[in-house]
Amino acid sequence: MRIAIGGFLHESHSFAPRPTGYREFIETGGFPTLQWPETMLAALRGISVPAAGAIAEAEKAGATIAPLGWAFANPAGPVTREAFERIAGMILGALSRAMTPGAHSRAGPIDGVYLDLHGAMVSDDFPDAEGELLRRVRAVIGPHIPLTASLDPHANMTRAMVDHADALVPFRTYPHVDMPAAGARAMALLLRRVAGEPAWPKAFRELDFLIPITSQCTMAEPMAGVMEARARLAEGLAELGYCFGFPYCDFPGCGQAIAGFGPGAEAAVDALAAEIASREGAFMGGVMHAAEAVAEARRLAASANKPVVIADTQDNPGGGGHGDTTGLLAELIAQGAQGAVLAIMNDDESAAACHAAGVGATLALNLGGRSDGAPLAVTATVENLTDGRFTLTGPMGRGNPADLGPCALIRVAPGVRAVVVSRKMQAHDQAVFTQMGVEPAAQRILAVKSSVHFRADFGPIAAAVLVAAAPGPVVADPATLPFTALRPGLRLRPGDNRRF
Repeated sequence: MRIAIGGFLHESHSFAPRPTGYREFIETGGFPTLQWPETMLAALRGISVPAAGAIAEAEKAGATIAPLGWAFANPAGPVTREAFERIAGMILGALSRAMTPGAHSRAGPIDGVYLDLHGAMVSDDFPDAEGELLRRVRAVIGPHIPLTASLDPHANMTRAMVDHADALVPFRTYPHVDMPAAGARAMALLLRRVAGEPAWPKAFRELDFLIPITSQCTMAEPMAGVMEARARLAEGLAELGYCFGFPYCDFPGCGQAIAGFGPGAEAAVDALAAEIASREGAFMGGVMHAAEAVAEARRLAASANKPVVIADTQDNPGGGGHGDTTGLLAELIAQGAQGAVLAIMNDDESAAACHAAGVGATLALNLGGRSDGAPLAVTATVENLTDGRFTLTGPMGRGNPADLGPCALIRVAPGVRAVVVSRKMQAHDQAVFTQMGVEPAAQRILAVKSSVHFRADFGPIAAAVLVAAAPGPVVADPATLPFTALRPGLRLRPGDNRRF
């Protein structure tokens, strides 16, 4: 049994300030860098990515793996033509070689293909980039070789994706603490097909309203109840996949979708759609203005014995933000917050200046603001410096290598500090603080550039969690974006009957 495994992951924000080029798949922050087929297996085994779970499941079954290469870039603007074609070409070239071994190889034919995909990639040429990649893979392997893929639940799952795959398996959690498990599930389904199980009937349905990402957390209602219903309705199916959608992609396939695989898929998809519709009104709200959030955090921190966590949701690098807007930091300074630390400020120029000045130095910085032209003038005291290389320790990324380039811990006001880095990463892991010598649980206020992922690692140590709207492109209300290409009839927010 010979199984081909590859991956190509990007979450694209159509309105983000910077495109995603090939370089961004090399400089990845808290995920492995681009892996060619020759290095892929060694780099991914045992870490927290879906492909790692698929590799382990395949090897447990005694399969030989034909690696195709794997690539990830942090969410940002659409993927450039060059980057998409280079990486797709790597995967398809390796797959073509694996399908037609030459005299130098005794490898047998490919029995199945697994792909580690995100599902919300937009490229210069292909708004449904994963649909196009799956089409190309299917063209290489033909109609009969089984093909499965894992997806991030923020996928904008499309009919093209469903048509070209035997099964699609989204993660069940947000924060995404089950990434390897999702890869293992997709591989288990692939192995069932390879073993001779007939192709499953499919059902697919798009829902008619967008959900803000701040309301998609599976640790709380209403999404917790939706996922419980999904599990109940999936009984007897090969897979019942629900994708929440990434509501920043300007193309007709943007939004929630459900796909069922197996006998009874149509009824299960309809029933889950009804469960989601019954909770529609609960999917909006819960976001505070930055000034209100800081004031409330100061009030709560005055009597708390744990830190108050503020999420800087609109500059979330995990949603397409550049991680460098300064609105929340400026508010912490203006209100005289005490015991506050913000992570992370993505500013390679300021990080380099701090390294040149050295620990203990005081210097003037125009901090951040590279993406929106609004830096914050501060007088900074350098408290610590690192090379930015460390290992993630939290539930979502445990074991993943991080390389944020030169980093600095600076004090920008008597009670306010910031972690400055040279490469962006979402602050979903306490290690972004501890690698700078800051113990998160000992702080009064923790400000993190994240929307939901931070809850997995920071929720257990938090006295309270507040979600703040400071400047940034990952807007809390996607209905405010200048969409032009959504499908007719889609509603841009829950509970709003106006349609695109």
